[in-house]
This record gives sequence, C-alpha cells and structure tokens, in this order.
Amino acid sequence: MLESVIDIRGLDNAERSKVQARAEAPQRWTVDEIVALFELPFADLMHQAQTVHRENFDPNGVQVSTLLSIKTGGCSEDCGYCPQAARYHTDVEKQDLMQLEEVLAAARAAKENGASRFCMGAAWRSPKQRDLEPVLKMIQEVKAMGLETCATLGMLKDGQAEQLKDAGLDYYNHNLDTAPEYYGDVITTRTYQDRLDTLDRVRNVDINVCCGGIIGMGESRPQRAGLLAQLANMERPPESVPINLLTQVEGTPMYGTDELDPFEFVRTIAAARITMPQSFVRLSAGRQSMHEGIQALCFLAGANSIFYGEKLLTTGNPEAEADKALFGKLGIHPL
Repeated sequence: MLESVIDIRGLDNAERSKVQARAEAPQRWTVDEIVALFELPFADLMHQAQTVHRENFDPNGVQVSTLLSIKTGGCSEDCGYCPQAARYHTDVEKQDLMQLEEVLAAARAAKENGASRFCMGAAWRSPKQRDLEPVLKMIQEVKAMGLETCATLGMLKDGQAEQLKDAGLDYYNHNLDTAPEYYGDVITTRTYQDRLDTLDRVRNVDINVCCGGIIGMGESRPQRAGLLAQLANMERPPESVPINLLTQVEGTPMYGTDELDPFEFVRTIAAARITMPQSFVRLSAGRQSMHEGIQALCFLAGANSIFYGEKLLTTGNPEAEADKALFGKLGIHPL
C-alpha cells in the first residue's frame, strides 16, 4: 500500500500506470509476518482467515478436481517423499503412459461424480517431445468434454508451454514443495530455480498456475512460513495453491518422519488464505487421513478446493461418496 496519497493528475499516462500498478499490487509478506500469523491464538487466526475468505469467495463453495496418474513410476528424480522415484524400493509399479481411451473414460467418470477439473499427472523429470504429443491429444479431448484441464508433467523446456496452451490446457501444476532453505533436504536432482523457470514458462503463455507445497516433511514453522512467502510474493500468486500433508510411504527417505500436529496443518491453511486472498487454496494430499473435524476446520480456515483422488475411478467411488456426505453435513456445495 502506498505510504501517502499521490496526485496523479499531473502525470503522463506511463507514470500514471506505474503508480496505479503499485497501488494495486498484492501485499509483500515477510517470513516473520507469516510466522506471526501462525502464532496468533487459534480463534483469532481462524476469524481473520474466515473474514478474508468471505471477502473474496462464496464461503460455502468448494471447487472439486480429480487427479489421474497417466504415467506412473520410474522417475529419475530423488524427491524424498515420492514413491514414484525409481531409486526407492516401494510398492509402486512402473506403468507406461495410459492410452487415450482409458484417460477419457476416467475423465467421464470424474465429471459424473461432480469434478469440474481433471488433472493428468505423469512421473517424468521433463517430458520429451514424443512424450508430450499424446498428452496434447488427451488435453484436447478432455477439454472437449467441458472439463477444465490441468497437467503436471515435470519441468518444461522452451516451446512446450506454448504447445500445452494451444491444446487447451487451463492449469499447469508444478509445486515448489517447501521453502528455499529446506529444499536441499528434500530434493537434490533439480534446483529451486528449475522449478521457478518452469513456472515462468507457464505464466508467459498465460496458463493458470497451480503451485503449492508439502507440509510435514520435518520442516520448521518458519520454513512453512517461508514456503507461503515464496508463493504469496510471486508477481502474480498462483490461481490454485495445493497444501499437501506428507503421506508417508515405506521405502522413501521421509518414511518415519514425525507426524505433523493436525492443528498446525489447519494454521497453514489459514495463513495461506490470508496471504493469498484471491487464490483457491486446495486441501490436497493427506486429506483422507484427516478426521472430518479437522477437514471442517480447514474449510473454515479458507480451503475451497479439494482433490477427489484417482482411486475413486477404480474402487466404486467410496472417497467421493464420503466427500458428498461431509459436504452435506457442512452445507458445502461444489463450484
């Protein structure tokens, strides 16, 4: 916010535009300021988050997405939380890229269950052109169904974001995972700047950004605040901010990490809502392990997007039915 009122009547158009842009720019948050949010009494934090939420969104509306792994396992990265890394011994079996009709059947099922966005994820470090071409067709066909399209395919090279845009991609997911100072404890096979470069490529072609992180990987509260500062202080904060709770998988380096206190997770959701008032904050991975009461607090704290998750597409949709029941109890409706 400008420190004083500036009379713009005597400025030329270029100078006037600069002043107006400064006045309208999102607030810059320091890590200390976000830590101070975390440290508020719980009721005060929730009140502030709910107030911000109501100023910007329907307080009882939640956007619903479905995620499908279209290519599973065999990834060359060393992300310490991920069972899809080839170097870790987990129960995840490597699977080649799904066929188009399989993906479209999953998208139809997702739409029937109330999803408005369909996200396709592939375990690549970075897609080769031969990898990308069938995915472009998937995006085109899913878009034609009337669903919003999202993809998470790893790092993008020059020209690939343009191809995704031309195919009709609405959102690209590429998480920062954690704060810059903790990143090296989680991943060594790609840098923080690599992630930022991919986000820049996506922004430059005007694809919406879906970018968040994972909580509960052994990071400190200031490091959780550091992740939110990175996201909130982007020139244009992500339209969608997934907040994931670490799902521990035996065989990965982070298996056995001390579990995060559920109220700390709720505080993270609230801080994300306050620092990114116009972004959709997604209650993402780890949600199925949360008690209904904790999920309800997350919605009260400003979460207004969820993943149903891909398992609903192959197991008779028990997760979807449970979500519908919870929505009914809370008076929530899908957007």
